[in-house]
Amino acid sequence: MPKFAANISMMFNEVPFLDRFAAARAAGFEAVEFLFPYEHPAAEIARRLEDNGLQNVLFNAPPGDWNNGERGTASLPDRRAEFRESIKHALEYSVALKCPRLHVMAGLVPAGVPRDTLLATYAANLDFAAEECAKAGVKPVIEPINHRDILGFFLNTTTEATRIIDAIGPERLGLQFDLYHCQITEGDVTRKAQELLPYIAHMQVADTPGRNEPGTGEVNWPFVFDAIDASGYRGWIGCEYRPKGETLAGLGWFAKYRAG
Repeated sequence: MPKFAANISMMFNEVPFLDRFAAARAAGFEAVEFLFPYEHPAAEIARRLEDNGLQNVLFNAPPGDWNNGERGTASLPDRRAEFRESIKHALEYSVALKCPRLHVMAGLVPAGVPRDTLLATYAANLDFAAEECAKAGVKPVIEPINHRDILGFFLNTTTEATRIIDAIGPERLGLQFDLYHCQITEGDVTRKAQELLPYIAHMQVADTPGRNEPGTGEVNWPFVFDAIDASGYRGWIGCEYRPKGETLAGLGWFAKYRAG
């Protein structure tokens, strides 16, 4: 049976962030993920996790200036020192929250910088992240993001991602496989999920084209979830979608997977 984690940066927005832990647990989730925890003390988030019997399975390293459009710094040659500090800061939270996965965002392609330069920077930074994360018992992951949601993002396809993971070492760096992004960029998500299984450390879902809950778009999710389960994947699947209406009203798809 697939295991689903609520992404409480996108779900349960009816209540403030720190109250979403209880809301997710009441809805039947046993795990949560989120984008960025850094506005709140790690100890406070850890308390919310413990009080609600939840696991934190993923969050993102600091992405640079998110509010001004930055989407990561890992591939940016002039931000190496900042990137290293961001990984160390993220790992303080990873340890406090007992979170085993850390998403490292590549960033937007800057004008006039050769792709080879960006790729070399990306590889060096990911190697550093892998070393630091290993010391804390955390696995860093990278995610191909579609060209529509984040125009100009450095990493777009699973083919690019697996080449980088092979260079760093699959035991040191994993793939965050978001079926929503894959459906837009590459399609054939069921076969992709099966083929990429040796690389996948975490999955995420949202329906296309609207990035809403499963059952609101074009994907046959019961078929996809059954295929993922049959493949032997036993990790978490993050629900990184924007509810079309109220979060609870859109959880009909989740009923058969809900924790007792």
